[in-house]
Amino acid sequence: MTRARYLIALGLLPGVLMGQAASTVARTGLVFESYSFGSGLAFNRISEMTVPMSITQRVAGGRLVLDLGTAFARASVTEAGGATITHSGLVDTDLRATYSVIPGRLIVNLVGSIPTGATTVPDTTIPLFGATATDLLGFTTPGFGSGGGVSAGFASAFKMGQNWAIGTGASYRYGASYIPVQGGSEMLPGGEIRGRLGIEGPFGGGKYFRGALVYTTTAANDLGGGEQSTIGDRVLGYVAISMPMGASHLSLYGWEMRRLRARDFDSPGTIARPRGNVLSVGGRLDRSLSPRTTLSPSLEFRHELTGPGPRMELLGYLLRAGSDLRYRLSDRATAVVQAQFTFGTLHDEGTSVSIIGPRLGAVIEWAR
Repeated sequence: MTRARYLIALGLLPGVLMGQAASTVARTGLVFESYSFGSGLAFNRISEMTVPMSITQRVAGGRLVLDLGTAFARASVTEAGGATITHSGLVDTDLRATYSVIPGRLIVNLVGSIPTGATTVPDTTIPLFGATATDLLGFTTPGFGSGGGVSAGFASAFKMGQNWAIGTGASYRYGASYIPVQGGSEMLPGGEIRGRLGIEGPFGGGKYFRGALVYTTTAANDLGGGEQSTIGDRVLGYVAISMPMGASHLSLYGWEMRRLRARDFDSPGTIARPRGNVLSVGGRLDRSLSPRTTLSPSLEFRHELTGPGPRMELLGYLLRAGSDLRYRLSDRATAVVQAQFTFGTLHDEGTSVSIIGPRLGAVIEWAR
């Protein structure tokens, strides 16, 4: 879900936790990202602006949570020859309903994706959509639309020992057919199954551990005319440790996503996405400057491998450094301002080029 990236990118977790006891939480803001590349690639710059919009409503005594979210996004790619490819508009709108069947033990959820985004686009914009979807750069809006769809799932949690808990979850997504490229054939997305296993709990000295393993498998997309596109199963592992550090609070995390070889990758009429491996490690220090203000410097390193061969090759790496400034405007409103700068290297068919660019954001969350 792209909306999850909006919140993570802006460092809104403290604000989200504050709003969980509220019956209504609304969020909006602005995120701008721009990356410049050294000579040798087909493009010199990729830029994206996102305006996320979401509202969460608790009903039925808090057991039912309704969540509506979408965003306006504008992206552009400047090619080496000077031409610019642009796209702007709403992304798909997600409507989620989460119901606590057994409070604290079992929840079920249903998500409907309304195709308010770019369902069919000109073939001239394909390089733009491919560039913003890369996991290495981690754009706030990696995709701009589809034919819509629906997913359903559950999550459960059980105590393990005195203070620890283990959680499980699973979901299935069905995507509606649509024509992705003007003048092209209709595509029927394959169904997707996702399973999750997690564990969390405290340990010595006020420290807290969270870990999760997520496995995702997706059926082949039917492209019509006997053709299909496939993607291999994905395995994602995540760990995070938080701990007090004097008057501050330190959070360290790491995650790795491995994309396996697609099934039937060598079958006739099959377009297979190559294997991949993305690794990210980072840290964040939350420092309270006043009862209303918190400064949170952060640092993240990201590394990606990809390739169809038996041995994957380096796609690139980057280092992102910056800080969030959270300010409590009132008992109901919180504002977050973010400034980060990224630099690294991208590798493409033997060519190595530099990556530099900022990510700037501002968001406000209101709860009642």
